[in-house]
Amino acid sequence: MRIDKILSNIGYGSRKEVKKLLKSGAVKVNDRVLKDSKEQVDPYAEIVTVHGDRVEYREFIYLMMNKPPGVLSATEDNHQETVIDILEHEDSVFEPFPVGRLDKDTEGLLLITNDGKLAHQLLSPKKHVPKTYFAVIDGEVTERDIEAFRNGVTLDDGYETKPGELNILKSGLTSDIELTIMEGKFHQVKRMFEAVGKRVVYLKRLSMGSLQLDEELELGEYRELTAEELEQLKAGQPE
Repeated sequence: MRIDKILSNIGYGSRKEVKKLLKSGAVKVNDRVLKDSKEQVDPYAEIVTVHGDRVEYREFIYLMMNKPPGVLSATEDNHQETVIDILEHEDSVFEPFPVGRLDKDTEGLLLITNDGKLAHQLLSPKKHVPKTYFAVIDGEVTERDIEAFRNGVTLDDGYETKPGELNILKSGLTSDIELTIMEGKFHQVKRMFEAVGKRVVYLKRLSMGSLQLDEELELGEYRELTAEELEQLKAGQPE
């Protein structure tokens, strides 16, 4: 890989800025000063240093965020804050994106990565990746709703959902539930409850495939996935 691409990919500036850095003699490969921005380097086999500090190169970044309400699941927006705006510069230079979307007012687990292949696998309808949500519902959720969701409900646009697994945690004037679905249609959880005459007043995603929300993450906080979490996610195996 070209040395200028390696350095710009991990946050040492634009190609133009990296070119200046190289010309200054600050970059070494295996203790050899390297000034040609076009020179090919193997970042995994060779030792690259900038101002004497070793560069740890990696291609992909995998972040788990506890998405706060009021923030868009998008890479950029001219008017509103996005989940990418929350990231530190050292993470945003990888140009990651949210895997799937959570509604603006929805909280919880959001995977942010620049690994397009993994994102496609997690979002592909053919893969049937389960997503579990906690919700507070305005109205009493009953066994009848469990049965309706198990059979699939008809959304407002006529779409028939695949079966969903509804678990009632508390039932009353307001009800607490957990719902696991295999799809990710626009506003799907809210629309599924609308289909049975009820309204979602709070929604939080707890898991996606094998990946569980780290409850120690405060709203708006994020961390890198552990090696074990990433391995399980790629394998597609729940814990």
